[in-house]
Amino acid sequence: MSTSITRRTAAAALGLATALVLAACSNPDDGGTTEVAAASGGKTKINISPDQNRVTTDKVGSIAAEVPQKIRERGTLEIVDSSGSAAPLTFFATDNKTVIGVEPDIASLVADVLGLKPHINTVSWENIFVGLDSGKYDVGFSNITVTEERKEKYDFATYREDNLGFEAKKGSGLKVTGPEDVAGKTVAVGSGTNQEKLLIEWSKENEKAGRKPVNIKYYQNDSDTYLALQAGRIDLYLGPNPTASYHAATTGKTEVVGTYSGAGSTLQGLIAATTKKDSGLAKPLADALNHVVENGTYAKVLKRWGLSDEAVTKSEINPPGLPKTNK
Repeated sequence: MSTSITRRTAAAALGLATALVLAACSNPDDGGTTEVAAASGGKTKINISPDQNRVTTDKVGSIAAEVPQKIRERGTLEIVDSSGSAAPLTFFATDNKTVIGVEPDIASLVADVLGLKPHINTVSWENIFVGLDSGKYDVGFSNITVTEERKEKYDFATYREDNLGFEAKKGSGLKVTGPEDVAGKTVAVGSGTNQEKLLIEWSKENEKAGRKPVNIKYYQNDSDTYLALQAGRIDLYLGPNPTASYHAATTGKTEVVGTYSGAGSTLQGLIAATTKKDSGLAKPLADALNHVVENGTYAKVLKRWGLSDEAVTKSEINPPGLPKTNK
């Protein structure tokens, strides 16, 4: 099922178009919607109310039969994602309790194909992997990048491109096109993420070249990070490009000053459904994802969140990921 991943040069990866441009913030008089403009220039309104009317699809018996018997008998797909995620990936609706976003939408589509009821569990980032390791959760849908290190413990079925964004205070004048642009800069990043891994590699590369290392900072949550950015305590925040673009456009206080592939300079990063290695779920997950790609419901989900630019044409099982050492 796997095919070779499209490889891109560093320059091409850095030139990726911003996936989201928001034209207006949430409008309570319009049922809780936000107007989103894709890079193509077209506009669409996304629903951020608890009444999601999610895109659905039918069960496919032949694919459902691939699911391990224990899960089939249980009747639910235990899905885990991060409580620290942000729009448009995973976030709370206007009622501040209903979990919505592109990640739960895609997870729900997969559950439909498998004939299972989706049960979404939101936990801290590190507890995603603790829960997968213990078997508490079946699969993670939480903007998880395929990496060679993670492949030692987990199986992956890809469903979106992974692009990162450097976010700065609006009007900072900063531009990030390579490691030299963050030399000596103070940059916030999430602990245990592939963004952190890339930033550490860039810092080492700077030191090797005789430049200053990156001063890497960590914060408990996004609100603390953005307060630090506005106060000038940090120069940049490196995170998923969709969330960076969404935040920049909705607040008007920040801007994306550079993008990069989540898998490094020579490989297009990929986001994937993540399951414990040899759990027996990788193939049915990939088959379900390929089915929704083919029947068009996958495209509908990406479009409703303004993420059509991150679509993949096929789900791949355990493709090449972010190298252990990114060179």
